[in-house]
Amino acid sequence: MSESAVVEVAAELKTLGDQIAGLTLKQAKELSDYLKNAHGIEAAAGGAVMMAPAGGGGTAAAAPEQTEFDVILTSFGDKKLDVVKVVKNLTGASLMDAKKMVEGVPAKVKEGVEKAEAAKIKAELEAAGGSVEIK
Repeated sequence: MSESAVVEVAAELKTLGDQIAGLTLKQAKELSDYLKNAHGIEAAAGGAVMMAPAGGGGTAAAAPEQTEFDVILTSFGDKKLDVVKVVKNLTGASLMDAKKMVEGVPAKVKEGVEKAEAAKIKAELEAAGGSVEIK
């Protein structure tokens, strides 16, 4: 003998809800990204909407740990040729493409690599005389 509660919704909210329900998957993803970037709102694990805390009060939830890193060559230093050789070996690019990448610093040498691999690449490039950032 349970009665379901009737919830009255304002017409504009009903219209907005219907529009959201009618989005394509791509549009829903774009909306999600917009809400996250512009307003700090993102979906929680259970699918509920969660807002980021406003202002400096309270404790902020820890950001998820970064698992993929980009290795960016910021300078080739005094040993340009050595750095070009290392970039060529790391990327599999032609000698000419590797030279263009090195001369066009800052340049992403590798994208979306694990932390250990990023550190290894950074060490190789720095040993050759380059300056590197991991983001």
